Amino acid sequence: MAAALTGSDLPPLPAPPATPAAAATHRTSSGFLHSWDLSTGVDGPGTRFVAFLSGCPLTCLYCHNPDTWRMRDGTRTSADDVIAEAGKYTRFIAVSGGGATVSGGEPLLQPVFTGELLHRMKHELGLHTALDTSGFLGARATDALLRDTDLVLLDIKSWDPDTYKKVTGRPVQPTLDFARRLAGLGKEVHVRFVLVPGLTDAPANIEGVAAFAGGLGNVSRVDILPFHKLGEAKWRALAKPFPLRRLPTPTLGQLNAARAVFQAHGLYAV
Repeated sequence: MAAALTGSDLPPLPAPPATPAAAATHRTSSGFLHSWDLSTGVDGPGTRFVAFLSGCPLTCLYCHNPDTWRMRDGTRTSADDVIAEAGKYTRFIAVSGGGATVSGGEPLLQPVFTGELLHRMKHELGLHTALDTSGFLGARATDALLRDTDLVLLDIKSWDPDTYKKVTGRPVQPTLDFARRLAGLGKEVHVRFVLVPGLTDAPANIEGVAAFAGGLGNVSRVDILPFHKLGEAKWRALAKPFPLRRLPTPTLGQLNAARAVFQAHGLYAV
């Protein structure tokens, strides 16, 4: 199933900034924005303003937003406009104990834009900030960007390298390297793991992710996310067959069993 979504179908990666200064967060920039929303759930604590950026180097088989894969399908938007929109909700967000999240797609595909949004959300709007990322492009996150990030929502889609490649079309190692870098910085992390029966649910795979996350020392929460098919209509709209349409969604028992593995490694798993 994965072969149709790898190789030439993978979006090319733009060149990273030439120097760390190129990713400075103190100048006005623009980027490709897919959409924004007010969210309560797995986008970080409380009610949050979530900016969904366009473009992603991964092509996950279970992706529920394949319309975010190509950067050019987003709308060129200035950081000023995003901050002005988020600013309308700061009092409401503050009451809920929430904040702002830069998501995607993959926000680190646009590190300058992402860096400015996080900086201004934190310092101009006074909001708790979160970066939602696969970690595949973690090397593009400058130290300045991470200083402006209070929480990283890190998707670890598989421990087994072959399974990770099958799920995403990319190698897992950059994500693991980024996770270790965040641990070295003492940056708070929420790990997300999507449980897909017949794909990511092998006991050794779950154990591998749990042991790795439990050994980092900076993971305060793990979200075990059940595979779902809510994005299937978007795949059809893009004239792509949904690759996992024949797989079942996980049962409550399967989800609880996976949570127990993470909890056994001293992690708070929900």
